[in-house]
Amino acid sequence: MPGFGSIIDQEQPIQILTTFIKKGTIPHALLFTGIEGVGKLAAAMTFAMACNCITQMQNEKKAQNKSGPCDQCRSCKKINSGNHPDIIHIKPSGHFIKIAQIRSLCQTLAMKPYEARLRVVIISDAQAMNPEAGNALLKVLEEPPDHTILILITMQRSDLLPTIVSRCRHIRFSPISQKILEALLVQEKGVDPDEAIIIAAMANGSFTKAVSMSQTNWINKRNWLIKAIGLDQPESLSSKPLALILAFAERLSQNREILLDSLEIIKSWLRDLVVYKYYPEKIINKDLADKIQYASQKVTVKSLLLQTEAIQSAQKNIQSNANLRLTLDVMATRLARLSNI
Repeated sequence: MPGFGSIIDQEQPIQILTTFIKKGTIPHALLFTGIEGVGKLAAAMTFAMACNCITQMQNEKKAQNKSGPCDQCRSCKKINSGNHPDIIHIKPSGHFIKIAQIRSLCQTLAMKPYEARLRVVIISDAQAMNPEAGNALLKVLEEPPDHTILILITMQRSDLLPTIVSRCRHIRFSPISQKILEALLVQEKGVDPDEAIIIAAMANGSFTKAVSMSQTNWINKRNWLIKAIGLDQPESLSSKPLALILAFAERLSQNREILLDSLEIIKSWLRDLVVYKYYPEKIINKDLADKIQYASQKVTVKSLLLQTEAIQSAQKNIQSNANLRLTLDVMATRLARLSNI
């Protein structure tokens, strides 16, 4: 499906963007926030196409009320292929967006667009700007160039300088509903319906994450995680040898690229143990209902909440670049210690 129709389950953001185009009142700077995998970059690219679509311009001259790109004109095809000289996409070089990248952007913005009606600059992972880059971008936002729109993309606006946020029109992208994720996995990716239910629940509203999990056998990974740490038998976790607990932490540290997702999976299990006590039909890991029933009876809500806090603390430390192995060692030992409270 071409244009904005390809952006899944984001009616409000799309309505805002299409209204900008229909009314001709496009802000010079936009801030897209939301979790990864909900269509922020796709929406930014589609918006850039709509702003420069040749068919769209012709419709305006004919007073036809259109707001989306045609996907077929020369401009749309160039943007789709990544070859349009006036659609600039900046992303981190390594871990950061550096001052040199923003300085180079400023040099480009000092010139007129080559061919676009509206030049569009998309900055992905805008939170990765180092302080110097952020301050340089702020100068651009304070004196926006003519015929130029900046779109900053990040997970939450608190990740950016307040002075940058205040100069942008904020548009929030919501997590994709679980039912829609289930349907997409089954219809577009050929995932077994029962497996799609589990993956959609574990993906927390991210289509990208749901697809990745369906392609990398995450259900087996989940089963290993729960068994390896001992959360399937919480009554014996506190007596587990320290060497085994630390070995689990070491194994986790060796898979950094999926570490945060792994911790989310463990949290989903702890959540299910709490939920089962009150609303057993609302658990996420429905295929493990018997094991959840057993484990839920062996542990208190207080213990489960404290264990969840231990994982959240580890996630925060990892995102702050704390010592990875030490963080996981502390988390694993806390999970064991808190299992019999």
